[in-house]
Amino acid sequence: MTGAALSATKARIPSRITDAAALRACVGGEPLVGEWIEIDQARVDRFADATGDHQWIHVDAERARRESPFGGPIAHGFLTLSLIPSQLVQVVQIEQRMGVNYGLNRVRFPAPVPIGARLRASFVVAEVADLPDGALQVVWDVTVEVDGGAKPACVAQFVTRHYF
Repeated sequence: MTGAALSATKARIPSRITDAAALRACVGGEPLVGEWIEIDQARVDRFADATGDHQWIHVDAERARRESPFGGPIAHGFLTLSLIPSQLVQVVQIEQRMGVNYGLNRVRFPAPVPIGARLRASFVVAEVADLPDGALQVVWDVTVEVDGGAKPACVAQFVTRHYF
């Protein structure tokens, strides 16, 4: 199947989901793509302060330029990962009583995020399952790309639970 034919078979995910049936209908749909976010040194420094991870490859720009294989400071992988929930609410509004971040399945950081780079995440609903407590569990395939990068900065399966 060609790329054009494949995309024509995918359902479009609405920007607003109002019930469980609408969320179930999103499985395998078109990717939802967030807005670009610039990763500056101040954000990286705040993340380092919040997590206690002050490794020099993130916070010491001069040393990172001299000694790291990346040619300068890079963002923490977990900073990149932490942006996923805010990117999701940017691209789809789920009208629900409550939603929770349940966790992550596989997570990888294939490429570094240099300071000054722009990131955005794309989301595809991979699975939706009914839970005994009436919630829906959703597995989102997430790719966080670096503007102009050859590889994604992060690929993950993000698991959320939704109570309608």
